[in-house]
Parts: sequence; structure tokens; C-alpha cells
Amino acid sequence: MVGQAAMKTMEPLQLTFWRWVLAAVPLLVLAHAVERPDWRAVLRRWPVLLLLSSLGMSGYTLLLYSALQHTSALNASLVTAANPALIMVLAVVLLRDRPRPLSWVGIGLGLLGVLLVLTGGELQRLLTFSISKGELLILGAITVWGLYTIIARRLSIPAISSTAVQVAMAAVVLSPLALVAGAGLPRTPSEGWSLAFIALFPSLGSYLLWNLALKRTTAANAGNYLNLIAVFTAVITVALGQPISVPQVIGGVLVISGVLLTSAGGKAPQRPRSSKSTSSPPSPSPAAEFRPR
Repeated sequence: MVGQAAMKTMEPLQLTFWRWVLAAVPLLVLAHAVERPDWRAVLRRWPVLLLLSSLGMSGYTLLLYSALQHTSALNASLVTAANPALIMVLAVVLLRDRPRPLSWVGIGLGLLGVLLVLTGGELQRLLTFSISKGELLILGAITVWGLYTIIARRLSIPAISSTAVQVAMAAVVLSPLALVAGAGLPRTPSEGWSLAFIALFPSLGSYLLWNLALKRTTAANAGNYLNLIAVFTAVITVALGQPISVPQVIGGVLVISGVLLTSAGGKAPQRPRSSKSTSSPPSPSPAAEFRPR
């Protein structure tokens, strides 16, 4: 919501560039203080870190902010609701994951719940949905985010250090473009506060927590938690004094149920240990090149 408000007075490149400039130094300091990484070893992985930075930091945010200039918040949210399913499909195709049927049921419940929350139970509003430039940009954004999630899941670098380097790379890579485009600092207090909020919470908070989560769960399971965004938005709306409808409550329950089902369905079955195993070593995963050597 803050991002869409900021787009009324700021350009996508301007907002993207400054959010990463402001987030880079705090993240690097935090990474050094908490993880104490071997920075030389981290920087040896610069090709994949640059790829992740281009996808998740530069590409995704530029596409998202550009889309918000051409579509409504409802339409953007409806397209984004397909993100968990897209991530699961990408995991199947690229990582050869084999989600259990329960995971697919969870994805379906989550999608239905999101649609109920966003439409207030008036599903006929979906009939007015049309694909325009804004929706195409959102489709591009969630595809880029899905690829980012898949690659980041396989990266064996401490999460805070990885995020910090990606953010710093985005700030450096976008600098020439920002200079040519004249992407200066915000000119009004409202723009400044919007930028500060985005740099602190979506930049420092969400990206860092997302990469930490990817170290502990599958890409498909993490993706389904994105459906909770619609539920949290409804909760914030109620906290601000706006009424909430029964369909939105039901939708929230469906989303949470879908998350729980996907989490349960994504757990790998435990295999009995055998001291006389004759099985051959597992073949390397498609993303093995992302692991440090």
C-alpha cells in the first residue's frame, strides 16, 4: 500500500534505487556483526549473487512499481495471488521437486481464500478482470520473484550476508541509470517518509526474513506463505477502523488452512536407516552450481 502511494509522486527507478542505497550499509553492518562471514569466500560467489540481485532487487521491484502505475491494487493483488502456485511449478520443473497432493490442495485453498479476501466474497468481480500492460508487468514480476526464490533456496551462503551483498550490488548497478535519469532524493516530507518506510520494512525486513526462511523450508512452502499478505492487509484494515466482512474472515481461514496443508504436505518422509545400503550416491541437483566449492 505504501509503495502504491509513493508511485503517485515518485518514479519506479527513483524509488528502487534509493531504497537499496539506504538499506545497503545497515545490512552489511548487520551481516558482519551477526554472521562474521568470510567476505572473500562470499564475494567469490559474485556471479550468482549478481544474478539474484538483478532478479530480486532490481528486476522485481522495477516491474512491480511500474505495474502499480498502470493497474489497480485489486488487479495487482489478484495476479500476485498466483505466485505460490508459480513457485511450486518452477520448483517441480527446475529442481525436480515432487510435492505431495496435500501441497497442491493447500495451494488451491490459499488461492481461493485470497480471492475471497480481495473481492469481499463478490467473486463476480473477477469477470471484470482484464489483462492490460499493468497485469503483464505484474506477471513478469512474479515470474522473476519465483526464479529468485528457486535460486536463493539453493545458495549456501549465510542469509544476512547474501542479502546484504545483493542489496549493495543493486545500488551499484542502478547508480548509472539513476544518474542518467536524474533520480534525485525525495522532494517532499511525505515522499521522504514513504521511502524511509520502504527502506526499513520491505527492504531490510522482508528480504532478510525471506532469505532466512528459505534456509529452513522448501521454495513451494515459503511461496504459499505469501498468501498471508492478503490476510494481514485485512487485519491492518480492521485495526484502522474499517469493517470486515464474513467472506473476508472465511477467506482468511482458508488461506491459513492452505498454508498449514502445504507445510504438512511438503515434509519429506523419513526413510529407515540401513547400514547395508547399496544405493548409489544421489545425482547432483540442477542448482548444484550455486553451492560454494
